[in-house]
Amino acid sequence: MKRFVLVFALAVSAAFLVFAGPQSSGTAGKSSKPEKEWRIALVPKDSTNAWFVRMEVGVRKFAQETGLNAFQKGPARTDAAMQAQVIEDLIAQGVDAICVVPVDPAALEPVLGKALSRGIVVVTHEASFQENTMYDIEAFDNSGYGAFIMDNLANAMGKTGTYTTMVAHVTNASHNEWADGGVAHQKQAYPGMTLLAAEPRVESEDNMERSYERAKELFKKYPDLKGIMGTSSKDAPGIARAIEELGLKGKVFTSGTGMPEENKIFLKNGTLAAATLWDPADAGYALCSLAVKILRGEPVGNGLNLGLKGYENMQFLGNSKKVLIGSGWIVIDKDNVDSFGF
Repeated sequence: MKRFVLVFALAVSAAFLVFAGPQSSGTAGKSSKPEKEWRIALVPKDSTNAWFVRMEVGVRKFAQETGLNAFQKGPARTDAAMQAQVIEDLIAQGVDAICVVPVDPAALEPVLGKALSRGIVVVTHEASFQENTMYDIEAFDNSGYGAFIMDNLANAMGKTGTYTTMVAHVTNASHNEWADGGVAHQKQAYPGMTLLAAEPRVESEDNMERSYERAKELFKKYPDLKGIMGTSSKDAPGIARAIEELGLKGKVFTSGTGMPEENKIFLKNGTLAAATLWDPADAGYALCSLAVKILRGEPVGNGLNLGLKGYENMQFLGNSKKVLIGSGWIVIDKDNVDSFGF
């Protein structure tokens, strides 16, 4: 009987953690430990992805400049369950702050709630709907970014024709916000364009080979398809490769987020007119900077300066008290692609 009561109590406790909804920051916040003892971990979607390899450059720079123990640790591939396990391990290790770029924000709610309940500072990036976080950093307004990607696609398509949108996963918050922003902007600004009704949103699984395969399938299946708006950094180069292999250069088009080196060949040969991004190294640095401000008990509000360009005057999005917006994005084209170094 005692064993039954114990098991029941544990089950109720676990259920409460999962279903109680947003956890109060509670004990998470200003640390009483000496700064030199703090451990600040950044958990990317995928430690092998070029985007997040670049993000780690920013984390290391922050650690070097501040002398604090900031480091990056992520799963070997883009997988929500694997990412959650990394966070569980960090909680068990007793880190002081966890910065996360979620694969699936909803899937991480329980483990991030657990981190907050243990007094660990939690901040996120690309997760504006994350509940169990103290603050979420966005490099810019997501709807506006999506509209800008759409502008690039519309101009390439001559502002006419059928298009579709590609995201890493339909559970990815930021990618879907960009795609939604792009579609909304198209409907308002480009009436000559039409969203593919049969497949308005397709998944690339944040994998260049997959985006290439899906693009080939789509262009073959829908002869009238003229463009694909990509959101994952792996979408545009994969789609561009498919365009070239199918002999459709100049007939079908793509635009999206992308890394300079991964898109260089397509930018220079004209398959891809432009790519957009923000420097993931800066985002990594900014996440660590915000975590440290919280640990120090410093105020977080409009005008927040995280110490680098684009993040020196952060503003809350609308009425939100969690989502902090930076300013600007980078446009990569054939003329400047060699200037980035990553």
